[in-house]
Amino acid sequence: MSALVKNQRLLMRCERLGSELEGVCRHEGMAVFVPGALPGELTDVLVVKAQARYAFGKWMGARDASPDRAQPRCPVYAKCGGCSGQHMTYAATLAAKREQVLDCLRRVGGLALEEADVPPVLGAADPWRCRNKTALPVGGTAEEPILGFYRRHSHDIVPIQDCPVAMPGLEGVIDAVRGWMRAYRVPPYDERTGQGLLRHVVTRASRDGSLMVVLTASRDELPHAEALVRALKAQVAGFCALHLSPQPERGNVILGRSSRRLYGRDALSETLLGLRFEIPPLSFFQVNPAQTERLYETALDFAALEPGDCVVDAYAGAGTIALCMAGRARRVVGIEIVPQAVEGARRNAALNGVKNAEFYVGAVETVLPRLIENGLRPDVMVLDPPRKGVEPPVIGAVLAARPRRVVYVSCHVPTQARDIALLTAGGYRLQRCQPVDLFCYAGGVENVVSLTRE
Repeated sequence: MSALVKNQRLLMRCERLGSELEGVCRHEGMAVFVPGALPGELTDVLVVKAQARYAFGKWMGARDASPDRAQPRCPVYAKCGGCSGQHMTYAATLAAKREQVLDCLRRVGGLALEEADVPPVLGAADPWRCRNKTALPVGGTAEEPILGFYRRHSHDIVPIQDCPVAMPGLEGVIDAVRGWMRAYRVPPYDERTGQGLLRHVVTRASRDGSLMVVLTASRDELPHAEALVRALKAQVAGFCALHLSPQPERGNVILGRSSRRLYGRDALSETLLGLRFEIPPLSFFQVNPAQTERLYETALDFAALEPGDCVVDAYAGAGTIALCMAGRARRVVGIEIVPQAVEGARRNAALNGVKNAEFYVGAVETVLPRLIENGLRPDVMVLDPPRKGVEPPVIGAVLAARPRRVVYVSCHVPTQARDIALLTAGGYRLQRCQPVDLFCYAGGVENVVSLTRE
């Protein structure tokens, strides 16, 4: 196998799509990852980075375009790192995500699955204007500020005027913030020097048309905030709140540890499956409300709850899944490490008149084993961990509690498959699986599985 070198030009056939919807080609057995290439295409590739066992290439065109190729709707798609699939049809992105799930469950999870065991991904009725949250880094200068998204694999900011997958209102926010920065010489933050003030502009929107703006800054101050509020009111339909979140620490974490309200509401409001949820500025909430409802409907279906059941929702967040299940169970117990999220879960329970749900603050790997040791015996266990998956003590606690069913929701199928292998080794078997697309035109997919005790 001959070594590849930077700036080498190759002609290769694209074999498949990777986890970020990038094309995977091969040169003498070596994988070459090429964003923009589609399976079946004879692809012209410029090598941009070569390692010992794999390489990265730039798509320079295809000799025979795939029928799945489409014209991107976003004018800066070729530069922006936010989306990775607008160069293909939406149906092609769903097919690729289904293959990702099947491959992970087979290869990482060790499951002998047929194609039919992983049904088609539940896609969005409309994949555009569906994301309820954006986080725009700020750069440039006070005289010429830049708001946008990072270029793929870099921290160079690609300026944008709007985003076609974001809910309406972003364009007005960008215009208002840029105008305010110019008028009052508000310096953008420079991550290389640690100097400057404004770091990110975060927007959160709900389906009733309300829009919240959260600014992250290097200090707990915002000059001429009243002027910014006036501009946002004038330029953004549905603008309802402005919050400031100080983030003095250098690094990639966007939001600070706290926030304070400068104008309007304390929280945004969204409705899921007939329940109302309040979303504070720093709280996690799924990015696609319409698809979130389909995700939670799937989890409810897989849980197959009975009226006398006790349900444990590990990694409960603001209690969305727990509260959706409370109406079909006798008791629901939620566990979440973020205190503000637990406060939100308790408020959401009161807001919806739910009285059979209780929430504990703490790390799941600490709280769950303690509850199990003290006699808690859930009939159904719901796991919805972050990307890193479930910690070993949690797997041990699940196996000790022996619920009849485990419903595992994950946005990162490789770690989900790893954990499924541990649960199947402990006496459970995979019963059902259903991927759901929340991240339209981007890599990644939510996957719901149910496991039953043998």
